[in-house]
Amino acid sequence: MKKIKYLVLISVMFFVGASFLQSCKTSLEVKEKTGAVLWSENCSRCHYSPDPEDYNDAQWEVIAMHMRVRTNLTEEESEKITKFLQESN
Repeated sequence: MKKIKYLVLISVMFFVGASFLQSCKTSLEVKEKTGAVLWSENCSRCHYSPDPEDYNDAQWEVIAMHMRVRTNLTEEESEKITKFLQESN
């Protein structure tokens, strides 16, 4: 019975560690990407991406907040995309 408990514990620790390493890898990939790349990768999945000049800075802030919630973007991704769009309008 003790062996089963230890085996379960080790298995859980392995899966937690593996998921942590995957999230670190994803974080590094996001850090390397520009706002333009993130915008093209994420926004065009579901709809035609609007021209950055279609909205002003304040409107992009609201749109980014709305889309972050809908698409599960990280704060860093959302900030990079918003900055790119605001600099491009």
